Amino acid sequence: MMEWAQLHTTGVAKGGAAIARDADGRVVFVRGALPDEIVRAEIIEVKRDFATAELREVIEPSPWRIEPPCPAVAAGCGGCDLQHASLEGQRALKVRIVEDALRRVARLREHPAIEVVSLPGVGFRSTVRGVVCDRRFAFRRRASHDAVAVASCLVAHPLIDALIRDGDFATSHEVTLRCGANTGDRLVVASPHAQGISVADDVVVVGRDELRRGAVGFFHEVVAGVRFRVSARSFFQARADGAAALVEAVGHHVGDLPTDGVAVDLYAGVGLFAATVLAHWPEVVAVEQSASSVGDCRHNVPRARVVRADVDEWHPQAASVVVADPSRQGLGVAAADRVAATGAPRVVLVSCDPAAFGRDAALLGARGYDLQALRVVDLFPQTSHVEVVSRFDRR
Repeated sequence: MMEWAQLHTTGVAKGGAAIARDADGRVVFVRGALPDEIVRAEIIEVKRDFATAELREVIEPSPWRIEPPCPAVAAGCGGCDLQHASLEGQRALKVRIVEDALRRVARLREHPAIEVVSLPGVGFRSTVRGVVCDRRFAFRRRASHDAVAVASCLVAHPLIDALIRDGDFATSHEVTLRCGANTGDRLVVASPHAQGISVADDVVVVGRDELRRGAVGFFHEVVAGVRFRVSARSFFQARADGAAALVEAVGHHVGDLPTDGVAVDLYAGVGLFAATVLAHWPEVVAVEQSASSVGDCRHNVPRARVVRADVDEWHPQAASVVVADPSRQGLGVAAADRVAATGAPRVVLVSCDPAAFGRDAALLGARGYDLQALRVVDLFPQTSHVEVVSRFDRR
């Protein structure tokens, strides 16, 4: 039997769902709702301390609510979970999410003002992942493995959107489409194989089975005047102007430091920060675990000392500055210990999950580092993804 509730939403949670309380005081996360709305919702999952609901009717809408601009949202596409909010509203929500993480997770009663870096909201994404349905590219349905066919994608870069529109992906199950927005390079990575795929002649196509056998596939991107090689298995930011915005934000946070001693780039990836922001330091140490990314980093930043290691197990050395760009899990205790052991007077942290940012802010605070500045870089408009670049100075 379906359970329905009329709810007054008051906040927003990580993941973009609105927060409400039902008549019994139970917390309800309402997917598709925005803060400050009165809605009718269907309870779809009940846990001991909270429930999850799907929006069914908006009774009193938020001033930020708009009609989603992409028809695929109505079809159930799970790629963009905030298209029902204006871009202004989306950015305000992300600031609220970060403020909540600082207050609730980091336990900071005061924090620096949050700057927001706004980026274009359409035609930006240079990496997309999807499934193959009847030989065509498709996204997954929200909270499901089912495919949603799309004729085009609102947020995909034009080079990627052309692959979505025209690509024949044969009998592959999943595909990742990548491009260099500033170079024109394109790469298709297909799983489990790339047999029978038909795309434009200039597109590099490689199957996961070929990669396992040692095949090579890569594309190039240019950020802040530096040309990067990015291999098929290597991580890179999914928009070139977003990578440039991160470089600018990190550079802003380290710009007043003297460029002497050692600069450490943790979770260095293909060397985005080592090759740009940290390029003027006399010695750069880049730490990265992925073999593919290590190879790219050595190619992209030949003057850096690239260490292949898990940051949790890295043997720290004295440093003048540390830049860390961990995965969604954040630093955690072991990596925070390594950061502190460098004795660096400044740490710049790039966080792609607000809760992890809150935990890491608390961990660094407990190790003698105070939060001094932070920016929200809106890398992924139309989604609830939050990227924070923060500066910590040693007490």
